[in-house]
Amino acid sequence: MSDSPDLDKKNRDAVNETDTVPTLTDVEDRPVTQKLGLGMRKLTTTRVELWAFYIYYIGNNGLSGFNFGPSQFQNLLFRAGYDPSQPPGTAPCSAGTDCVLPYLGHVRDVNSIVLLTNGISFALQAIVLLLIGAWADYGTWRPNITIFFTILAVAVSFAWLGVDHPDQWRAGIALYILGLIAYQCALTFWTAAFPGLARDLPEVKDSAKEVIEGNKSLEEHAHFESIQRNRISNVSFAISSAGEIIILAIMVGILKGVKSDASDDNNTKAFSYLIAFSGGCWLLCALPWFYLEKKRPGLSLPPGTSLLTIGFKQTYVAFRECMRLKQTFLYLIFFFLMGDVLNTTVTVIGTLQNSVVSYSTLELTELLIVGIVTQGLGIYLFWLVQKRFQISTKAMLSFNVFWILILTCWGLIGIHTDRFGFKHVWEIWLYQAFYGLMVCPWFLFFALFSVVGKTSAFIGPFVSSAIITASGNNDNMPFAFLFGLGMFSTVFLYFVDVKKSREECEAFVRAEAKQRAFEDA
Repeated sequence: MSDSPDLDKKNRDAVNETDTVPTLTDVEDRPVTQKLGLGMRKLTTTRVELWAFYIYYIGNNGLSGFNFGPSQFQNLLFRAGYDPSQPPGTAPCSAGTDCVLPYLGHVRDVNSIVLLTNGISFALQAIVLLLIGAWADYGTWRPNITIFFTILAVAVSFAWLGVDHPDQWRAGIALYILGLIAYQCALTFWTAAFPGLARDLPEVKDSAKEVIEGNKSLEEHAHFESIQRNRISNVSFAISSAGEIIILAIMVGILKGVKSDASDDNNTKAFSYLIAFSGGCWLLCALPWFYLEKKRPGLSLPPGTSLLTIGFKQTYVAFRECMRLKQTFLYLIFFFLMGDVLNTTVTVIGTLQNSVVSYSTLELTELLIVGIVTQGLGIYLFWLVQKRFQISTKAMLSFNVFWILILTCWGLIGIHTDRFGFKHVWEIWLYQAFYGLMVCPWFLFFALFSVVGKTSAFIGPFVSSAIITASGNNDNMPFAFLFGLGMFSTVFLYFVDVKKSREECEAFVRAEAKQRAFEDA
């Protein structure tokens, strides 16, 4: 998905009914107004609309679909499972022992089941976004799709209230998969509104007018717009983090009120309460955005395409063009492989974390609070250091990748020892702080693109699940694969020449501006 391509003439005319558009041209015979994208549109981003955009992100924080939903699913599996060292179904699972259940034709470790289901979810996400992901750029469906997936995610959150008994673990599979897909798709289509919001800011439109009047260069305007985008992105993250901490603090009160630590049954019900509460918060935070978002039109479909085929053609064109952009292609190989490593590593550690803290809703909530606080601090410090010392993005990214590999190494140690490897409570607390400070800045480098990249992260979970099963239920064994894949992907980053990549991309953008990309598709 692109950041937000320029509207073609037909769409520009539709939204600029009474505007007088100058016909100045640049050295490439392209209208200046075209290069300015949406800068001269009549639609203007108001502060109220921008705050509605920020508030939506408080609700779409992942607590229901990405945090407590998966934890509740694993909790149900653990409580429904049995000790494989005893006759099937005769001995319940207990801390420190293996725990298995029959799943998809095989008796599997509980952690293996979670990873396999996670892989299925990401694979389905990839299919869904391949079919409709391009609709975020083309046509007028994006706002409605955001609403649809938000409502679906909220509905799944409330559905968890009826799934709070170990015997219902099969229903938990459906809610787990639906919850992840709805969360990711809602986030993707909401994020796609971001570039249009930035381009329609009053100050960005004023800057565009200065270009038209000859008082500012296109390069200066592009730099100014980039700063405004970064500001929106940073403010959005800060507000979301602050709001999420407040929600988590309220959750601690809820857990105290329902006495979640009194029994396993209470704790299991508490999981469902938290998921439903986070879904309710999401709905409340989403309503202002649903009402206040201006319906900005997207691109017109290229000739010979339809809404049903544009996703496939866009994927084909993107792959074809990336093959021509050698440096960019190296970068993309690195990005998708390392993104898969990171997503799978976090999932594997999450399964270990749940078992180490004995699925305690209270402790998991407190751990999330630590993680949110440290990730905000980590991202801010990375940005501050890079700005202060003018360190290149590639150097900062390499530093960040090093700490991701350290995570896999730490888990690798636990294959043959119980002393380390995410097997103790103190390690889990240390991990949350370490992850926030040293790993979360990964998202600082990739911003919007990282959202789409998550849809590729189904290979790691599938392979990791198979490794656990093949290794006799050693839940740390996937770290060997993840470390090797991480080292392999880093090689591609090493060979990326940033200067050459920029030159390649500039040439591509010039060709793309003449709308040649789909000619041979």
